[in-house]
Amino acid sequence: MMSKDLRFKLTFVANEEAAEMRLREFLHLKGISKRTLTATKYDGGLLLVNGIERDVRHVLKSGDEVTILFPLEQPSIGLHATEGPLTILYEDDALIIIDKPPGQSTIPSRDHPDGTVANFVAGKFARDCLPATVHVVTRLDRDTSGIICIAKNRHIHHLLSQQMIHDGFHKQYIAIVEGHVDRSNFMIDAPIGRKEGSIIERMVRDDGQLARTEINVVNRFTVEGQQLTKVALVLLTGRTHQIRVHMQWAGHPLAGDDLYGGKLSLIGRQALHCAAIEFSHPLTGERVRFESDVPLDMSSLIFSRII
Repeated sequence: MMSKDLRFKLTFVANEEAAEMRLREFLHLKGISKRTLTATKYDGGLLLVNGIERDVRHVLKSGDEVTILFPLEQPSIGLHATEGPLTILYEDDALIIIDKPPGQSTIPSRDHPDGTVANFVAGKFARDCLPATVHVVTRLDRDTSGIICIAKNRHIHHLLSQQMIHDGFHKQYIAIVEGHVDRSNFMIDAPIGRKEGSIIERMVRDDGQLARTEINVVNRFTVEGQQLTKVALVLLTGRTHQIRVHMQWAGHPLAGDDLYGGKLSLIGRQALHCAAIEFSHPLTGERVRFESDVPLDMSSLIFSRII
């Protein structure tokens, strides 16, 4: 009995425009990077045209079926594959969408080496006999809840990263900030850099990296005498702690975000939730969207006393 080929596979059909095109050029148009082609050649992958192995110099004809078998990936040695709960919103051969609770790290760190989303996804991959490294496409702070996207191989990770660079990957957040925000809709365009003397904190500074955040007020309310505002935010760039830094700079730190000036009296973590992500599926090109409801600690505040 033949064993199943576990290599990730993509198949394309060459159209008339691809006739007389070399295989290398055709695959480049399909988003296959030079690095991936090199790995395919030397690390156990395969290029097939109509079922026959070919090299990248092969000249295509209209109607040719082109298949690329990617090399098997080796799970990361430094990432412990452990069993643990995962809330999976979606999964296919290319990616997996996770709804992360607050209080769980996305990837291991010195302070939190185990129990992360990456540990549990690696455990799932091992259980599913999937030879893959955990490729985190979108990462959330430990105390931020919501949606995380993980690719199942480096090529899918590359394609999704390219969407982020070219503004094809959208992320929407819900936050509860201190005070009543006066403006209903506005954008913060303020560069962010590392705060001097800290390896963690960021701040708005002239020599920082470009950072833009769209803010839309959802409602304003008061809880236990404290004015709060629920806002929906869209990241137009992806800087570390971007929302937290921008809202502090605007005079409205996130409730519970004591690192950036928020109070802990109503909620014990920064009130920030990644509520939706939207992107073009890297294999089908179809526009997909995934959503997540805010967890109980935030929703109990939001629905306390809306005015």
